[in-house]
Amino acid sequence: MSPSNLGARAFRVLWLVSACQIAAAQSVTDTTLNGQLLIAARQSDAAAVQQALARGAVVDSRNRLGKTVLMIAAEKGQLPIAAAALKAGADVNMASVEGVTPLMAASFGGHTTLVRDLLEAGARTDAVDRMHKPAIVYAAGQGHAEVVRLLLDKGVAPDSVYENQLTALMWAAGAGSVPTVKLLLSRGARTDLRDDRGLTALDIARQAAHDEVVALLGAH
Repeated sequence: MSPSNLGARAFRVLWLVSACQIAAAQSVTDTTLNGQLLIAARQSDAAAVQQALARGAVVDSRNRLGKTVLMIAAEKGQLPIAAAALKAGADVNMASVEGVTPLMAASFGGHTTLVRDLLEAGARTDAVDRMHKPAIVYAAGQGHAEVVRLLLDKGVAPDSVYENQLTALMWAAGAGSVPTVKLLLSRGARTDLRDDRGLTALDIARQAAHDEVVALLGAH
């Protein structure tokens, strides 16, 4: 092989090595940037989140639990971070490894404004997690009446039956949430339905000694 051929071959090898090094460096940079995005969300640092997104971080990057920036913001009720994520095109229905969606997380936390924003962005109300619970179950079970109202307004049926034959009214009764029980009753929720133990919402309220809810349900 001539010296010129050897030189050309050596150049190609060096070029390939350099290209691989650059690609590896870019991969590390991208991974680090996505990690910075998730850390910023966890620390509720809206400015850092926006900066990472502006630098090219992937908005739907997920941590080891499968949580995205939008999910983290939904859990914490961080409106500015959620808004930034949605503006950047975040998948509003991307769930964690446990099947929890941002809407479920926001509903559980009672973050009413964030729930409204997620619904307007196309969040599905019928999605269920690994425990087979949808957003309305989390809202009713925590007594977040205004979140329940938003979900009902979005088309969730007040008499839908979920895991263990429980309804939103039963969850609200078990939580002792008078406002939520009143709301569900005003929307036509049935009081005669029974769970897989044969208990009605009234029975559940009695067992939990929620006297005001017992009186309310007893009158229907």
